[in-house]
Amino acid sequence: MSVTFPGLLRFGDVGLLLLRLMVTVVFFDSGWHHLRDRAARSKSIGASTGFTVFLGAAEVLGSVGVAVGVLIQLAAIGLILLMLGAIQKKVFVWKIGFWGGRAYGWHYDLMLLEMCLVILLTGGGRFVLFGRLPLSQ
Repeated sequence: MSVTFPGLLRFGDVGLLLLRLMVTVVFFDSGWHHLRDRAARSKSIGASTGFTVFLGAAEVLGSVGVAVGVLIQLAAIGLILLMLGAIQKKVFVWKIGFWGGRAYGWHYDLMLLEMCLVILLTGGGRFVLFGRLPLSQ
């Protein structure tokens, strides 16, 4: 392995924790807004109020799971599925490009999806409470 700064590798788990906290902030805030102003959010995303509540609850619960490391891989999978749905809606329903134009593009959603994929594949690092799926060696 060729690494420019090998001394920084020992901070990998800290980096994963910081990544998890950023994912948490974004999803928790989005989910909270879905739950707090259901009618306006459902109108803005073109979904029923019930589905908007479901999305909000899923984002809040997923973000808490990612933050504290409770069933972290399942939480990451759930958030990945939400991002796949958001990308699908932006691309095929709203016809929004990668960078956007008249609205935010789906590059943002793809970055969040990739961040959750890193969490899924690494188990979130060392700083988790419990709930990582067993990794086979």
